[in-house]
Amino acid sequence: MALIDKPERARQLARAIASDLSMYHEKKIIEGIERDSLFDLMRDEIEEGRALYKTRVTPEIYGQGIYDRALVDMLLKARGNVKSKIW
Repeated sequence: MALIDKPERARQLARAIASDLSMYHEKKIIEGIERDSLFDLMRDEIEEGRALYKTRVTPEIYGQGIYDRALVDMLLKARGNVKSKIW
């Protein structure tokens, strides 16, 4: 399988991985946002997703931070209604 070398396709992959995290770990994500510990609480899941993403994209694409932006969009921005001291 060829590595993804187009930013748009890499964004789609990153968002799909982040979406899966969001769907399967909703309770943990809400708890993490409420306690301002999301990235600590979800470390293993996030790193597992990052490892998968890294195996599917070129090093140049990986270095662009696309996966991290997808995490913020899918895990945090989508839950702006959750009560937290973050916002």
